[in-house]
Amino acid sequence: MENLIIRNERPEDCRIVEELTREAFWNLHVPGCHEHYLLHVLRHHEDFIPELDLVAEIDGEIVGNIVYTKAKLVDDQGEEKEILTFGPISVLPAYQRKGIRKALLRHSFEKAVSMGYDAVVIFGHPCNYISSGFKSCIKHNVCIGDGLFPTAMLVKELVPGCLDGRRWRYVESPAFDIDHREAEEYDRQFAPREKAYQPSQEEFYIYSHSAIRK
Repeated sequence: MENLIIRNERPEDCRIVEELTREAFWNLHVPGCHEHYLLHVLRHHEDFIPELDLVAEIDGEIVGNIVYTKAKLVDDQGEEKEILTFGPISVLPAYQRKGIRKALLRHSFEKAVSMGYDAVVIFGHPCNYISSGFKSCIKHNVCIGDGLFPTAMLVKELVPGCLDGRRWRYVESPAFDIDHREAEEYDRQFAPREKAYQPSQEEFYIYSHSAIRK
């Protein structure tokens, strides 16, 4: 999109971006959503990376956002490697399927590499990220603590070959361990919306609760 601008989030954007995030995720994964509260919490955590907190703007309106947090991989000998994870990534429903998500990803990947990062691990719907270079975690030998390879865990080497084939265990930042009661309380600061079931929630449950063992 010719009139798309990607820039760093500013302090005055915070509430707008939380509203956007709430709009993008409402009833998508569960009835209601907690992603806007997660975003609020992440901004104040030591693992949050302000330089990779980006908004997409069209004609002065913020229509998308992506934020990054530090994570790490640990190999079988205990060697640690600092990497990235992102999320939430949000695009207003009216602007979805217009290439804004891909533009945020592409811009943020370039910036991450310039900052010295070489790999990203996320949990997401494969269909949304394969075209941006993500692969199943099992193809990069990245598992979680119990030796499982979750279906929804996806890996991208920003620098090809950086994971070098050894087995890695993914360790997420504790910033993502939010209190759902506090999230519900925070949501009361926003305009009331109806919580409802929709089929995407069952799809999310299937992806987020399935895994394979190598």
